[in-house]
Amino acid sequence: MNKILNSDILKNYDVPNIMVALAVALVLGMVIYFTYKRFYAGVIYSRSFAVTLVGMSILTCMVTLAISTNVVISLGMVGALSIVRYRTAVKDPFDLLYMFWAITTGITSGAGMFGLGVLACFVMVVMIMVFYHKQEKAQVYICIVHFTGDETADQILREFGKLKTYVKSKTMRKDSIEMAVEVVVKKQNLFFAEKIRNIPEVKDLVLIQYNGEYHG
Repeated sequence: MNKILNSDILKNYDVPNIMVALAVALVLGMVIYFTYKRFYAGVIYSRSFAVTLVGMSILTCMVTLAISTNVVISLGMVGALSIVRYRTAVKDPFDLLYMFWAITTGITSGAGMFGLGVLACFVMVVMIMVFYHKQEKAQVYICIVHFTGDETADQILREFGKLKTYVKSKTMRKDSIEMAVEVVVKKQNLFFAEKIRNIPEVKDLVLIQYNGEYHG
């Protein structure tokens, strides 16, 4: 009896194609994993999120295969997924790109569109590499300076030279002034820090690298 049931199950599913689809989803998911690991530009790298991208590709492929082979299962999948609520907040908007990349990779693999999945993977890797190298050429720093005297602020801004600067905040106290300046630095050239520090009215200077979005 069990042999008959097993043979009927195998007839309903194309096992070789299923194995190939899952293997392709795994390989492309690993490409997404290593791309995320190599070009991550945030503050804290999350290995668990990177591994999740691989699992998401495989599971999405499995769901696509189940939906395409059985109408009853497809209705059950739609009902099950409609009640799922995800509570994990995505801190970096760029992580959403990787999530959708993993999902679409699973869908294309499950649908048997292997060529499209590989082509999309190639285009995504090239795009990320281009924007990554462009971002590497210019780093953004927040320069926080404590000083005295109203005219010192103009002198500090002159020491940045031709670098792009944006005054983010200026806090005035009785005995001192705090000014936060966003500056775009090319090739880690922090020549301005020493010049600003040598100004007699400057008490201290703090540089904080900023990994968010910037214009330039």
